[in-house]
Parts: sequence; C-alpha cells; structure tokens
Amino acid sequence: MSFLDNLEDNLKALESLEPGGIDDSKRREADRERALASAPWAERLKTGSFVQSLMRDLTRAGFSRRTKINFTWLGTTFRIEAREVRLELVPTPTGVVAVFPDHRAPLDIDQKPDPLIQKWLALLDKRIKEDQALAAAAEAAEAESDLDDDQAPE
Repeated sequence: MSFLDNLEDNLKALESLEPGGIDDSKRREADRERALASAPWAERLKTGSFVQSLMRDLTRAGFSRRTKINFTWLGTTFRIEAREVRLELVPTPTGVVAVFPDHRAPLDIDQKPDPLIQKWLALLDKRIKEDQALAAAAEAAEAESDLDDDQAPE
C-alpha cells in the first residue's frame, strides 16, 4: 500500500469518527428503514391498476389539450409532468402521498384516480391559460413593434 493510499484510509477513518460522520450513518440507516417500510406501498403502486388507469386517463386528457404529459419512475416515486406542472406519487411507510407543487395529500390507491386527475388537470389548465396569455402579449408587442418600424421615417 502506498503512502497516499494509507493517508487516504486514515483520513476516511478520522472522518467517520467526527460527529458529522456518525450523523451521516444514522441518516443512512433511517433512510434504509424508511425505504423498507414503504416497500409494500411502492410495490402496490407499481403493479396495481391505479397508475395504469391514471396514465391512460391523463394521456387522453393531455391529447385533448394538445399537451404532452410525461410519466417517469424515479426509484419508487412516480412523477407526472406537463408544462412544468408536476405531481409526484410517493410511497411512505403509512401509504402513498400525492405531492403537488404547493401541498401534500394522502392518496387512496384502492379507489379510482378521477379526483386526483381533476385536481391536477385544474393546475395544468391554469398553466395553459397563463402560457396562452403570455404568448398573446408577446405577439401583440411584436405586432406593435412591426407597426412602429413601418411608420418610422426613412
């Protein structure tokens, strides 16, 4: 073992003795226990019919709004996103939680996803209207700028 390898091992050993190192190992152990406790909910979320019908219904709703809705699994978390509006379904030791941009709400995955869909689509519709208003304002400003350019003396 070279001098540098030995020095690196000694530094790692000293870091693990520091208070931050002990807290870090406790945090990792707590994260592991939380993941094990939420594993049954994560499995039900991944294999159950709730997410399948949620994806089907949101895809249809997005198509009618001319908006692509993206679905992503991030570990055990299921993320839904369109036009920077996010919804995450996060398994916890006590069940599944729907994480909206401004709040969290417990979710019953044994029921139909219709109330969740309506709530998220309301946020999406609000965002679509904001985007359309911004586009209209930009278009009006550009048209006004073009008029000013046409009327300017040469």
